[in-house]
Amino acid sequence: MKIPANLMLTYPDMETMPTQYSAPKAKYFFFAIFFLALSLLPTLSQAKPIDWIVAVVNNDVITSHELNTKLRSTENNLKQQGIPLPPTHVLKAQVLEHLITERIELQQAKKTGITVSDEQMDEAINNIAARNHLSRSELEQQVTNSGISLKDFEHQIRNEITIEKLKERDVLSRIQVSNTEINNFLKQKALQPDMLKQYKIAHIFIRLPDNATSAQIKVYREKASRALADLKSGKNFAQVAASYSDAPDALSGGQLNWRSGAQLPDLYLRAISSLKPGEMTGILRSPNGFNILKLVNERDEHKQVIVTQTHVRHILIRTSDLVSDKEARDKLEKIRAKILAGASFAKMAKAYSDDGSASQGGDLGWISPGETVPAFENAMNQLAPGQISQPVHTQFGWHLIQVLGRRQANITKKEQRNEARKAIYESKADEAVQEWLRELRGAAYVRYFPRPS
Repeated sequence: MKIPANLMLTYPDMETMPTQYSAPKAKYFFFAIFFLALSLLPTLSQAKPIDWIVAVVNNDVITSHELNTKLRSTENNLKQQGIPLPPTHVLKAQVLEHLITERIELQQAKKTGITVSDEQMDEAINNIAARNHLSRSELEQQVTNSGISLKDFEHQIRNEITIEKLKERDVLSRIQVSNTEINNFLKQKALQPDMLKQYKIAHIFIRLPDNATSAQIKVYREKASRALADLKSGKNFAQVAASYSDAPDALSGGQLNWRSGAQLPDLYLRAISSLKPGEMTGILRSPNGFNILKLVNERDEHKQVIVTQTHVRHILIRTSDLVSDKEARDKLEKIRAKILAGASFAKMAKAYSDDGSASQGGDLGWISPGETVPAFENAMNQLAPGQISQPVHTQFGWHLIQVLGRRQANITKKEQRNEARKAIYESKADEAVQEWLRELRGAAYVRYFPRPS
């Protein structure tokens, strides 16, 4: 009888077998398992696989269960946004590509020792519930009602936090903005009216592989042409983005948040400057791929002179040759526990903080957008007044952050420079993350497997 190639028989390893197994007994044990498997072949051949491998990514696998779970989540997100669903096979292929990219990022995070604590998980899920005006239990009920298990939901949140930490450490923390760049930015902003406007755009991005050949460029341009043809035929832009785009935001319809003209790549700004809301461009060639843009809306920010300022204080534990990352974080967690138990934040800051603000109880005063490093600002913006963060890592060390209040304030010249710094940083960050992702994907081994028949 011929044994199918895909039938895998598992039996004890001779070297790890308990000592009571002699070699002859092990041999008989193997044959017993072998003949049992043969007897089950007719049943196995008729059974439908419950789970199978859909892709291998380096030394890891993606299973059909993972793919279908992510597919259901993506379909729910698109429905909630009112975006028509692409054909299932098209959306499934897009979801698989995003899972592959995510798996590569997670592997990179694991190599470099990035982890997410249970406390960070709890905080993240509580923040999601708060942003959606739900209690924790109501959020969990909505997740299970959507057909996604809480285990899978929490697994995805943990992955997202891990990837954000990886991007912060490997890409975002290395971005520098010079005073010369800020000065040039402010001069351009004064001279170019388009840079004073804010735009809400949607985009489709078709990424080219590293060192693409002319034949590959032709294939990917044809893909962009198919996307444009679908748009011209009247299909919803978000639906087409979810079907074709390689951008991280593809599965949410490709729509970007409001951005000033200065925050957009020159290619994008030039292309949309002549568009009216609702109109779209043709195919735009950029160094790393093909782009299609739609101008969703625009607004004039000439009179936008109000910013949200945050009153914040912190405790900083710097890392060094004598203080490891783990030691600094552990120390902050103990300090946080004392504060939650009733200790004074200000006294803890005076006693333990390595920052110059220690003598003021860690008080940094009123902070405008762009005045702090992105990791600190992002964590600060997630906090409600009175709330204390989990330990936050920046290039300076580990911080505990507490928001004391928020207010609206007029922009001063100093704050205009901070706004400029933030705009330049975000523009650089977009390009840097895209290039980083392209390099990671280019260096990875990926193999696809069809569904077993």
